Amino acid sequence: MRDKKIAVFYNPKQVLEKGTENQTSKSPLKPRLMFEQLQLRLSEHIDVENTFSPFSKQEFLIAHEETYVDAVLTGTGLGNKGGLGYWNEGVSEYVAFTNANLYNAIATSIREPEKVCLSLTSGFHHARPSGGAGFCTFSGQVIASVKLYRELGLSGAYLDLDGHFGNSIEDSRSFVSDLNKAVPLGFNINIGSNGDRNENYVAELKAKLDVLEKAILDNRIHYVVWCHGADSHEWDDLGGGCSTLHWLECSNYFYEWVKKIDEKLGRPLPLSASLFGGYRSDDYASVLNLHLGDLACCIKTLLDEQIKFEVEVKQRRSDHADKILVLSKRDQNKPSGLN
Repeated sequence: MRDKKIAVFYNPKQVLEKGTENQTSKSPLKPRLMFEQLQLRLSEHIDVENTFSPFSKQEFLIAHEETYVDAVLTGTGLGNKGGLGYWNEGVSEYVAFTNANLYNAIATSIREPEKVCLSLTSGFHHARPSGGAGFCTFSGQVIASVKLYRELGLSGAYLDLDGHFGNSIEDSRSFVSDLNKAVPLGFNINIGSNGDRNENYVAELKAKLDVLEKAILDNRIHYVVWCHGADSHEWDDLGGGCSTLHWLECSNYFYEWVKKIDEKLGRPLPLSASLFGGYRSDDYASVLNLHLGDLACCIKTLLDEQIKFEVEVKQRRSDHADKILVLSKRDQNKPSGLN
């Protein structure tokens, strides 16, 4: 039986305010911006988890060279600014809390599988052992899953629907000896890496979920992390591919799939989620609205709760808006197309 509220992992210390004013990426601010919207629009559907402790240097050494870790934590000799494009005294606290956030969200989903756990984080999946890249500083996925494998002997899968291939796990396999056991080969699952759009994109997701289902039922994969990045949307500044309709179709199909897996297992599948990418210099609210729409799909479909939620995504460089209503359970027999 699923808990009727999403456990949202957020601590204000994971937000990097200083230095973000003129940056392309709002990833350092995204946790706060998303949390504010959750409180405003979905507050009755969430519980907040904020008591987790920050990572120490030792956790970062799981996935990164010590010279790079020291450079990020001190700002000394940091050639590419750790993927952020800048450094200030708040960076060390920011990365310590964001990376700990993801680990604790996944760990809680394993300990308490009835809870869907949301990690209000991004900025992980392009980092490599020797450096950051693409707005990503440390390989939070690698660190979290290797820690969990060493602590519990469990293996996980990532469903990465960000608009860009998540390379951090693959680039770390030769550096971290037991990463292949923590995230087995083939289960850093990226969708759309062949440039697929809309129907083909959804079809690829469905095919890969079929493979993942077998691994879960065979007890080879023990938890799943859903990373539905908003930069896979066609109007994103840096991504593109899916219309709003197809982007949300992925969410609906995924949560229906989880519900079926729960039934087949006879227990809840440990499930957590992270935000990942999304870049709109003209209208960042559209990024947040997509993420909120994904959560509304979870609440309606997986948690079986009444909800009405309209997802509004503004077309880039246009005043037109793409609006899709996420229907309540009561209204599911009505058409849900564009309004």
